[in-house]
Formats: sequence, structure tokens, C-alpha cells
Amino acid sequence: MEFENPLISRYAGPAMLRAWSRDAKYVSWRRLWIALADEQRKLGLKITPEQVAELEAGLEPVPYARVREIEKQTRHDVMAHVLAWCEQCPGAAGIVHLGATSAYVTDNADLIQLREGMRILYAGLLDAIEAFSGFARRNAAVPTLGFTHFQPAQPTTIGKRACMWIQDMLFDAVDLERRIEGLPFLGVKGTTGTQASFLQLFDGNHGKVVALDRAVAGRFGFQNLLPISGQTYTRKLDQQVLDVLSGIAVTASKLAHDLRLLQHLGELEEPFGKGQVGSSAMPYKRNPILSERICGLARFALTLCQNPPLTAASQWLERSLDDSSNRRLVLPQAFLTCDGIVRALVAIGRGLTVYPEVVQAHLDVELPFLASESFLMAASEKGESRQDAHEVIRELAHQARGRVRRGESNDLLERLAADPRLPLNAEELKTLAEPKRFTGRAAEQVFGFLDFQIQPYLAERNHLQAKTTAPEV
Repeated sequence: MEFENPLISRYAGPAMLRAWSRDAKYVSWRRLWIALADEQRKLGLKITPEQVAELEAGLEPVPYARVREIEKQTRHDVMAHVLAWCEQCPGAAGIVHLGATSAYVTDNADLIQLREGMRILYAGLLDAIEAFSGFARRNAAVPTLGFTHFQPAQPTTIGKRACMWIQDMLFDAVDLERRIEGLPFLGVKGTTGTQASFLQLFDGNHGKVVALDRAVAGRFGFQNLLPISGQTYTRKLDQQVLDVLSGIAVTASKLAHDLRLLQHLGELEEPFGKGQVGSSAMPYKRNPILSERICGLARFALTLCQNPPLTAASQWLERSLDDSSNRRLVLPQAFLTCDGIVRALVAIGRGLTVYPEVVQAHLDVELPFLASESFLMAASEKGESRQDAHEVIRELAHQARGRVRRGESNDLLERLAADPRLPLNAEELKTLAEPKRFTGRAAEQVFGFLDFQIQPYLAERNHLQAKTTAPEV
């Protein structure tokens, strides 16, 4: 029996699994070796077009069984791949990995995978933003009970609350976009980053070394090159990238915790599939499994994202090898975890349901109390002493609260209307307690935010990548 990683079998989507697959990694190694040889040829080294063509013809498949055999002897993964490929392409064996060190393929391939992983997450975040934006627009003006410290507070709207989630997602999307565009390539730097081996190959021609560095980076679509490095790229880059992933986990976890609370209250419900089982023992249950999944995965992601700073902080001079085993685990799993999070976000956003009667019932319980200051002001405007009106409202509010605590309806408005000490009738009190009087500019904020920030942002990017495949429910 073999261990099955749930990130692969349950949570991450096919695009992210491909991005971190062994083929994505090791075929990238081979493409890097081809690019190096081809650009060295163009710059005058004794490499023939036929040798480059032989490497290109032998690009795939990678003979993994043979690589494992060689690695058992060499105890070196890069050399195992070099030797296996040389067996496949004997005519080009002498020019593979020329002037390079292991980090040329390992680190540049890692950067390619980091960039692709971020692109996938970015596309998913745009899908989530789009889905929740539709939900927010539909519910922009629907009043709902607001909470501070999860205690009843001034009403807001369902759409406004959703925009708080969307704004955090937008921050993460902007951070991702900046990291994708700014991610630098390591390029061809050599054993300690001095490019000495390449300078020797080109007989001291600095211009050709610089040209080689830029040409290889350009072949992989990188606009930026690290100007300074040791053998590896600075592990600050891992830290910076995973900081963005940490932000996604924070955003999603906050949203999911909110949804779990609201689903407990019965106001909202995440999508629930036909035939979905909420509990093996309680057939009636409709658990928020996607939100719970997000919270669990987010905790795992946040712990993973604490790792790169420790790795970056413990590097030794021009390179240390204690980061290799660590990064093999942390980087792929962080991306697979965040992909599972984002896919669940998209599924929730596309199928979130509001139960307006429950929302209204909760408002009916609390709004008479929350409107008490309005009652006080209205009574004062009619000539009643503020202090006297305050005492009347306080007295009757405590009586009504007693009814609520016994599971009965809130009859504060009826009590106030019937008390001769307060100069307000039932119609006036009802108007003063109208929910929309207490939501301020919530609806206007929603439309302004969606129309002037979200829609232009989505339109400009136009979802250049494929739509996110969300988990089925």
C-alpha cells in the first residue's frame, strides 16, 4: 500500500497538478539544456545544429526508470538526468550542461513552475472575484444584521458584506499580478554566481556571457534577470511568492469562517449537491463542507508559508544544500493547497444561496433595539425630555428583551406605541425602524466598488486563461 497525497487526489485541480508534475519539472530541465546549448552555438561555441536537433528530438519521454538506476549509483539527481539523456542522444553528449552547474536547471525550472503556479492561481482568483461580484450586485441593497464581536450591531447589506470579501481577493490578485510580472530568472550564473565558467568558454568575452544570460531568459519569457546571485537564486524570492499565497489563504479563511457562521444562522448556504450527504448519522444535516475545507487547507497553507523565511534566513554564503529537500516539499504543496482553496472559493461564489426570510427574521429580533436612538431623537424633536424618553425606552426595551430570551417575538415597537409617556405612534415607530434607514451608503458603496474597481479590473484582464474548474457539489 502506498500513501496517497490528498492534495493530489482530492483538492488541487488538473492545471496545477500538471504545473508541478515530474514531467513539468524534468522536461523543463531538458528545455533549459537545449536553450543553453543552442544559444551557446549562436554565440560561436563549437556546437553543431545537428547536436541541438538531436537533443530536441530526444526531449520526451524522460526515461525515469533509467534515471533512477543511475541516481542509485551517483546519488545526484541532476547528473542522473544528464547521463540518462546522454545515453539517449550520444551525438550531443559532449555539449549537454556545458559550463553549467546543477542550479542552472533546478532553480530556473523552479522559477518557471512558480510563475505558472501563480498564473493558475491568478486566473482562479479572477473567477472567484467575478462569481462573488455577481452575488454582491444581486444583493447590494438587501439589509442584513451586522455584527461586531459576533454581537448584533448596526445593519449592513448582504452585498456590502460580500464586497469586503471581494476587496481582499482583489488585493491578493494585484499582489499575484505584480509577482508574476516581476519574477526574475536566475539565468546562467555558474558555481558561485560569478559566471566564470562561461567567461572561460567565451575566451574572456564579457559581452557574449551577458548575451547568453539574456537570450536564455528570453526563450522562457522572462523579462527580468537576477543581476546578482550565488549559485542559486536568492531564497527571498520563495519567501515573497509564498507571502502572496499566505495572503490568499488568509482571505479565503476569513471568508469561509464568515460563511460558516452565516450558514449556522441559516441566512446563507453554500452550494449543496443533489444526493450530497451531510452526515452519516444525521440525515438532515447540510454541512458547509467547502467552507470547512477552505479553513482546513488555509491552516495548512499558512504553516507551509512560514517555511521559506526560515530557509532564506539560513542560507550559507554562496549556497547551502539543506534547502533542497525542504523546498521539494514546501513549494509544490503550497501551490496545490492554495489551488484547492481557490477552486472551493469559485464553487461557493457560483452557488451561494440567500434565505431572505431568515435574514429578515433576525433583523426583526434586533432592529427595534438598534433603532432605539432614533426613537429617542424623534421623541425629543416632539418636545419630550431626552432623559425621560431615554428612561421609558430603556424600561420597555428590557421587558422586550426578556420576551426574546424566552423565545418569543420582539414586541418593543408595540410597547412603545402603547405607552402614553412616549409621543410616537405605531406608524412612526415602524418607519423609524425600517432596515434601510440603518444601512447608510452600503448599497451605493457596493455599486461604486463593483462598477469603478472590480469591473474595469476584470475587463482589462479579460480572463486570458481558462476558467477555473471548481469542485463538483
